[in-house]
Amino acid sequence: MNYLLKNIDAKKSVIFILLLIFLDQFVKIYIKLNYPLTTYGESPIIDLGFFKLLFIENKGMAMGAKLNNLIPFLDDNTAKLILTIFRIFACIGIGFWLKSIIKNKGSQLLIVCVCLIFAGAVGNLIDSVFYGLVFSSSYGQVASLFPESGYAPLFYGSVVDMIQFPLATWNWPSWVPFIGGDQYTFFEYVFNFADSYISTGVILLLIFNKKVSL
Repeated sequence: MNYLLKNIDAKKSVIFILLLIFLDQFVKIYIKLNYPLTTYGESPIIDLGFFKLLFIENKGMAMGAKLNNLIPFLDDNTAKLILTIFRIFACIGIGFWLKSIIKNKGSQLLIVCVCLIFAGAVGNLIDSVFYGLVFSSSYGQVASLFPESGYAPLFYGSVVDMIQFPLATWNWPSWVPFIGGDQYTFFEYVFNFADSYISTGVILLLIFNKKVSL
């Protein structure tokens, strides 16, 4: 890996991205083909307290947010289609950005960061575009690959999430406005490898912004 990330050129960038996408898709496909959806109240696949392995299908954006929650007049299907199309254009844009950075011999750190972001975007895009066609439903059953009829049309697939790190849980004091007395878990959001690539790339850009040229 050290060799791969040293003096990164176009070829090494492609190999790095493909390895990241392969890992993301391998884990997602393994989960899909071996476990049913983890429904509310069910035990996780693995539960170590601070780490849980689940199987969640996310029809929306990061942290489960849906576009039609922000734009109420959109129905679920329209919101999902718009989100998938946005992901396609985002991947195209990031791809051209990465190509430009490599061509102009940008910093190695910047190339690594954009490779991470691009791989994560493509990983989740694959789920959104193809998973509805190539998998049967996982609700109450283990999905099958290449069924006669998938669980959703092209562009309407759900992103597979499985990793959770609920590091701490507490009850807010009663005097706290709006949320007083409510229970809160940090970090309760379920994510996948593609999400972690994007987050890592963005965080590195923020931390080392003075060492990279955008």
